[in-house]
Amino acid sequence: MAGFINFADEEEVRAYLENLHVEYSYQCFKEKDPDGCQRFADYLDAVRKDFVAAARVLRDNCEVHGHSESCYKLGAYQALGKGMYSQCSVLLRIQFTTFLLARQKKESGLNPDLKAAYKSFMKSCEKGGKKSANACHSAGLLAQDGRANSDQPDPVAARDYYTKACDSNFAPSCFNLSVMYLQGAPGVPKDMSSALKYSLKGCELGHVWACANASRMYKLGDGVEKNDAKAEDLKNRAKQLHKEQKEAASSLTFGE
Repeated sequence: MAGFINFADEEEVRAYLENLHVEYSYQCFKEKDPDGCQRFADYLDAVRKDFVAAARVLRDNCEVHGHSESCYKLGAYQALGKGMYSQCSVLLRIQFTTFLLARQKKESGLNPDLKAAYKSFMKSCEKGGKKSANACHSAGLLAQDGRANSDQPDPVAARDYYTKACDSNFAPSCFNLSVMYLQGAPGVPKDMSSALKYSLKGCELGHVWACANASRMYKLGDGVEKNDAKAEDLKNRAKQLHKEQKEAASSLTFGE
């Protein structure tokens, strides 16, 4: 579809979107192109708001073609229910799924299913791809929480998923790992050296609380030689990151 689209022209936009529907559905169902199926699912989600159809495409693309991004997005659908994926960060929403389940309205679409979501996230994590680190982190959250496994937390699995995501420079996983090693858990003994290692990596990747944790460890000499200069540097880094995040959030709000 060459040329420029006049988005002020309603008819031209409608025709453009219809052409997208034809093109992406052809790529998916006729050409059997997994990337085309992902594009078609994104189109059904974002443009048509047909979450049931999008979920069918995602499920087929995940299970038949093993498409990592489709597995991740399917997991988000399954974890959060119809329509939640596009409204907010998946990682934040997963941590509040119990609250969401209590408030979920009976709408057309998918109902939350954390066990299915866990399996989809695991597939995406193991497959690799541009969303695999997000998927590994999401699988780690569900393993640590236990709701995807009959309320039986699995700290070892959570640690392994977080490690894989952190190795791919996913800052929230590095922070979660640091907390696990700070506190210890069944099968994951306290390890202050590892706690500091992952706190520092999370800090380097821009995680405010990872910087704060590392600062505190140096300040108190908690599992590491006390170093007030490093503690102060890390505290200042945390403050700067917090300031930048507040400014970014403010600019997004006023720029809408």
